[in-house]
Amino acid sequence: MTETERTREPVQVFLVDDHALFRAGVRAELESITDQVRVVGEAGSVGEAVAGIARVRPQVVLLDVHMPDGGGAEVLRRVRPELPDVVFLALSVSDAAEDVIAVIRAGARGYVTKTISSTELVRAIVRVADGDAVFSPRLAGFVLDAFADRPGSAPISDPELDLLTPRERDVLRLLARGYAYKEIASELFISVKTVETHVSSVLRKTQLSNRYELSRWASDRRLV
Repeated sequence: MTETERTREPVQVFLVDDHALFRAGVRAELESITDQVRVVGEAGSVGEAVAGIARVRPQVVLLDVHMPDGGGAEVLRRVRPELPDVVFLALSVSDAAEDVIAVIRAGARGYVTKTISSTELVRAIVRVADGDAVFSPRLAGFVLDAFADRPGSAPISDPELDLLTPRERDVLRLLARGYAYKEIASELFISVKTVETHVSSVLRKTQLSNRYELSRWASDRRLV
């Protein structure tokens, strides 16, 4: 364990799964092997999850994909607009491409299957809390295919993203990476004024108000 791991505060985790026995097992396992994470709440349904996450405001939510009353994507849909800083890591028995793509499109930061070891799960939780995207090895390919514009990719529609022109996406991608307007202009061989025009257009189309919100929006859609 590094010095940073010893001194950092535990990552606060909320468990969402409709099987109480599974939640109990994950909680017990995490609490027995590490002090890097702390389970601060749990829920067994979409409604309980939405209310509990709003109340506890954890850093990371471990989220089951399939639940009787809507599943992980529904939790994401209802929570993320109100609590954009909460990070979601899908933890599911399913490794189907459509499940992976749907929950990532809804805003999850990563997706791991329930075959993951306890040590690997802790590592995944800490990594997504730190801003990384984490996937079980064979699942990463689904995400790359779905989000890459290449033959054989799964066609995934995002109405908001589809509003942007290719050049606006280029500008947004560099802006989210921390480039200044002048650097973006140099990279894309356009004028600073044109960069400003594109940024204003993106702000208008996304109904966001500043560069920070744009960067978050781009990151959520894996444009960065």
